[in-house]
Amino acid sequence: MAGRREEMEEERRDAALRALDRVGDGEVVGTSAFARTADRLVRHFGAADRDPNDPAEVWGARVGRGLGLVAFVALAIYVIVAYGPQ
Repeated sequence: MAGRREEMEEERRDAALRALDRVGDGEVVGTSAFARTADRLVRHFGAADRDPNDPAEVWGARVGRGLGLVAFVALAIYVIVAYGPQ
């Protein structure tokens, strides 16, 4: 029984060390996630997914997405003020 317990602990230790090695070899998680998110936001609000040869489509997407962001912020402020801590 004790031999099995030691064997299980050794397996857990080896798995933990392998996980630490994978994390150490990779890039910094916080920085890369922040950079990817910022890049996606810039591309989204810059309308990079639209046809660059059609300025009306690009600007329409930019204006629409910007107004959507403004509406979201206004609604979030309203909800916090109306239903938040009193």
